[in-house]
Amino acid sequence: MTFKPQPLTPYLSARHYFGSEQRRHRELADLSLVQLADILNSSKSTLARIETAELMPPPDIPGRLDAAFGTDKHFHGLYELAKKEIHPDRYRRYMDFESKAEVIEQYGAQALPGLLQTEAYAREFLRCQKDLSPDQVEQRVAARMLRQERQRSDTPPFRWAIIDEAALRRQMGSPASMREQLASLLDQVDTPDSNIQVMPFSAGLHSLMGGALTLLTLADGTRVAYEEGIQAGHLYEDPTRVEKWRRQYEVLRANALSLPESALMIRTVMEGYTPCDTPPS
Repeated sequence: MTFKPQPLTPYLSARHYFGSEQRRHRELADLSLVQLADILNSSKSTLARIETAELMPPPDIPGRLDAAFGTDKHFHGLYELAKKEIHPDRYRRYMDFESKAEVIEQYGAQALPGLLQTEAYAREFLRCQKDLSPDQVEQRVAARMLRQERQRSDTPPFRWAIIDEAALRRQMGSPASMREQLASLLDQVDTPDSNIQVMPFSAGLHSLMGGALTLLTLADGTRVAYEEGIQAGHLYEDPTRVEKWRRQYEVLRANALSLPESALMIRTVMEGYTPCDTPPS
């Protein structure tokens, strides 16, 4: 049976356009999907799904396409646009601010902030949202991991996170994945680019315990605040409102555990997820 490529809809979104451009350049080069897969060290199925916009391109694919086709940063640029579209509309302005922020300060009450989540933790967390299909869950996981790319760049933002003890103790996924998540946190408690504090139960009630908060500071001094509830979030750009949230965050920071104390608590909780050796029978 002769293979017939599926029709494309290039102008539906940046992701669709990325896929159509991959096919256009592939056909101009007279390459099959199998041949291009060999050149890129990828798989035919992955490239086929990218062309039909069923799959968000993996982060390494745009650069390989540009190298293969000699297109400078054409696919890199399309990828930068496409990855913003993974997020729902109401988050896009916030994502623009986050991508430019030099300082990111966050508080997570019942779950860890997305920038701190491992892939396994993020997947389990998103599966709790029953209105998301498995494909939507995977897209959101991919989006979350893409947001973390900047943290591993040559110019990462400085991050300060305050995590409620509840988020540490609530198991998300298997014991092994939870241990991996806590180990990741432990590595970020006190580094040149990140600080993490724990807000312990012993500190009692506080004004931010009902949700999650992010404060962003841009290079030009602009500050914004993003407060997130169960169903929706709100972006604050008015300086007076932002300052209100900042004051509450500073109170929280003052009452949280110190960095060494926070590391000790994370390590203690982490030990609870250490697998036990099965005694020989």
